[in-house]
Amino acid sequence: MKKFFIAPIKAYQYISKMLPANCRYYPTCSEYAKWQFEFNRTDKALMASTLRILRCNQLFDGGIDYPIIRYTPPKLLCLSSDIIKVKYWIVPKNGGEFFVLKDFG
Repeated sequence: MKKFFIAPIKAYQYISKMLPANCRYYPTCSEYAKWQFEFNRTDKALMASTLRILRCNQLFDGGIDYPIIRYTPPKLLCLSSDIIKVKYWIVPKNGGEFFVLKDFG
């Protein structure tokens, strides 16, 4: 189900690379929506993405606005000899909520 919502976002991101950047936030609204759909339930992600897009105008300052998710860390950590590729960092906020940060390394 997540792929159904993420596919149009990726298509938009592909097209928007050819246009000048005009999002007032970091990460961009499309990247924020993609992260929301990857980590949250569909209804929560849709609501958070919609509110973010509505805030992306001249009436709001913009700035850094990372997605906030609820996350339960796994109980066991399995380490293997395979190389682990980190895509996102989950940073604690408070009360079981976490920020999602992308790893660029």
